[in-house]
Amino acid sequence: MAITVDVAVLGGGPGGYTAAIRAAQAGKKVAIVEMDKLGGVCLHKGCIPSKSLLRSAEVYRTLLHSASYGIDVSEGAVSLDFGKVQLRKAATVEQLHRGLQGLMKKHGIEIIRGRGRVIGPSIFSPKSGSLAVELSDGEMESVVSTNLIIATGSKPRTLPGLEADGELVLTSDDALRMESLPRSILIVGGGVIGVEWASMLQDFGVEVTLVEAGARLLPGEDTEVSAALTKSLRGRGVRILTSLQLDAPSYTVEQDGVSIKASTADGEVTLSADKLLLSVGRTANIEGIGLENTDIRTTNGFIAANEYGQTTEPHIYAIGDVVGGVQLAHAAAHEGLIAVDHLCGGKPDLLPHVMIPRCIYSSPEIASFGLTEDGARTKGHEVKIGKIPFQAIGKALVLGEAEGFVKVIADRKTNDILGVHMIGPHATDLISEASLAGWLNATPWEVGSMVHPHPTLAEALGEAMLAVDNKAISY
Repeated sequence: MAITVDVAVLGGGPGGYTAAIRAAQAGKKVAIVEMDKLGGVCLHKGCIPSKSLLRSAEVYRTLLHSASYGIDVSEGAVSLDFGKVQLRKAATVEQLHRGLQGLMKKHGIEIIRGRGRVIGPSIFSPKSGSLAVELSDGEMESVVSTNLIIATGSKPRTLPGLEADGELVLTSDDALRMESLPRSILIVGGGVIGVEWASMLQDFGVEVTLVEAGARLLPGEDTEVSAALTKSLRGRGVRILTSLQLDAPSYTVEQDGVSIKASTADGEVTLSADKLLLSVGRTANIEGIGLENTDIRTTNGFIAANEYGQTTEPHIYAIGDVVGGVQLAHAAAHEGLIAVDHLCGGKPDLLPHVMIPRCIYSSPEIASFGLTEDGARTKGHEVKIGKIPFQAIGKALVLGEAEGFVKVIADRKTNDILGVHMIGPHATDLISEASLAGWLNATPWEVGSMVHPHPTLAEALGEAMLAVDNKAISY
């Protein structure tokens, strides 16, 4: 007998489980079909485990530099036990996994563990959108729903001719499972994932070479932020090569690792390391989920959906990485809320993707929302800019982390905040106030006039807002 629900969710990552909870709160009967573990890539292969490793790297780096804080650890050896680092990561993931399972029970959401495929119209449902689920024991189950939300996420992209083998050529999924650290690593791709791994592994003592095909690291971020991060990483010993094209067919395995040739403006170079990490983006998980049984359109490998997540089959929604756009866990969760509110008959407020905060957990951290300076000018805005270095902020000096700045971009005519860009201590925490200002359509003067407690890092944002109109106090 088929399982009948109001809302079925295919995929149990942040987008899927958030949508399921919101639907349950609205009184809907809900089921999630998940082939792996509840929590998806973010909890098990992405956000949480990588940030756990980054935190261990941060602590290790702090201990190695403890003398600058007046703390002498020379009597006790400071050493890295990467096995325990991995155990801590696993414990953190498991604790959150248990909590997520508890949330599903709390909201009465049924979890069906298996591989789901969309099937065509049946006697149970005149609309395509029902699911056939292959359970772990090989049995089949049918799930019939009034609405279906596809939230199958994404997987690491590879390069033609340079496929990951999990041993010498790694994806980020493979790297998270490393039992020991390599002596050296070649990271291909200078986007978010690449710079986070470069920062982390350098802190752990690995010799890191980071290569990027484009002209600079983090091409989606403000150019000043990109330049500041590049300077910081190079200062810590990371070798960075940009405007470089790999010759994938030249990849060879050598006795002491891997080797590959690349073309630069100065000619051909040969790059060698113990391991190679591919961080060249992610591709949507749309294979094998039955889209051929529907009228759903895809564009460039992603499911096409409108601003509410509706596909070309109105009762089927798609959210998160599978639709492209901003491939971030919190973006997927937000899209899940929008989709459920819409399928319940509401007209939810929409947030343009450019206004969703973006966070990079390298050292120093990076966070931003809105338009970059170049992006704002390209769109025809006459901009005014406020910029405050963390060197001017007392709490940053107290922390011993005064690298970086806060940059505010506003429209000179309307005084609207167009974008905020941060690089420095706890930037990923500080961006929320800036994002709220953008959501509420506040002006720089309004944010800057708010009393920011002293000494805090948040003063940097308040001062940068005042600096837009040349009224900063501390700089």
